[in-house]
Amino acid sequence: MTKRMGIAEALREAIAEEMRRDEKVFCIGEDIGVPGGWGGAFTVTLGLEKEFPDRIIDTPIAELGFFGVSCGAAMMGMRPIVDVQYGDFLFCAIDQIIDNIAKMRYMSGGNICMPLVIRAPIGATGRGSQHAQSMERYFTGVPGLKVTTVSNAYDAKGILKAAVREDNPIMIFEHKLLYGSKGMRAESGAVDATVEIPEDDYVVSLDKAAVRREGSDVTILGWLLMSHFAQEAARRLTDESIDAEVIDVRSLSPIDYETIGTSVRKTGRVIIVEEGPKTGSVGAEIAAGIMERFGEYLLCPISRVASADVPVPFSPLLENLYRPDVPRIVAAVRQVIQDE
Repeated sequence: MTKRMGIAEALREAIAEEMRRDEKVFCIGEDIGVPGGWGGAFTVTLGLEKEFPDRIIDTPIAELGFFGVSCGAAMMGMRPIVDVQYGDFLFCAIDQIIDNIAKMRYMSGGNICMPLVIRAPIGATGRGSQHAQSMERYFTGVPGLKVTTVSNAYDAKGILKAAVREDNPIMIFEHKLLYGSKGMRAESGAVDATVEIPEDDYVVSLDKAAVRREGSDVTILGWLLMSHFAQEAARRLTDESIDAEVIDVRSLSPIDYETIGTSVRKTGRVIIVEEGPKTGSVGAEIAAGIMERFGEYLLCPISRVASADVPVPFSPLLENLYRPDVPRIVAAVRQVIQDE
């Protein structure tokens, strides 16, 4: 048996199931358990305070403080799920994340576990420069952190459940345009990420990429919203007899070079698409990793499609110009095919 869900609903169900399964699991964050409220900024915890009144914990606007509380709770054997209202606010907690949460297991010689999950919404959605950044770039190089992303509801539920059961800190990035929230929290320009989800318990690997579309001419790598744009670009390219393979990278640390390498050996051409600025990006790291491992199979230089090296604009018109889109991905694929 399956049922169709969006990402917000799938995350909510995953949290509820894991809290029922393990009494050590709890959620902590801003406005996540207000009676009659929205269930956080994007409805993920909507109504959970009714079943778990003592385990959906509202906090003051003090990220450094509640990340410290969560770190201590995890050290003592609890399993916190930390809800960040906007990914940009991770900067306010960065000392706890990098100097304590990421390092504690290493510094204790493995004697202290850190079973802690951080959920953070990211991406440009008309909210201006301080609520729209693609934050994954800042954490993928931090030893001790696993960094993953979700682009559909099946992955969202399975990855969150797998992360809760880990004894290491996991960061899960979610794109605001993929939540599928309705009513007052519906997002303009949202992309449909609903899928059929099994009612049985399941988990999704935290360190594996997913091939979303098989092809033989070019490999397009993306994650979050860009995974959807890449798939649409691949569909349009079929009209030009270009057969594109699309890989949802999903895990940004570690990166699944095994799956990526299999595709590169087949196609010999690579496009990397991401929403964040190009300089110092995750895409740059992936490109370097591909060159080091599979450079001999490349028929042409790796191409990257990313946002401009400027703050995210507030104007909807400029925001759409800032962020990569389907036509830009299509143009990049055409270019690598022509330049060979």
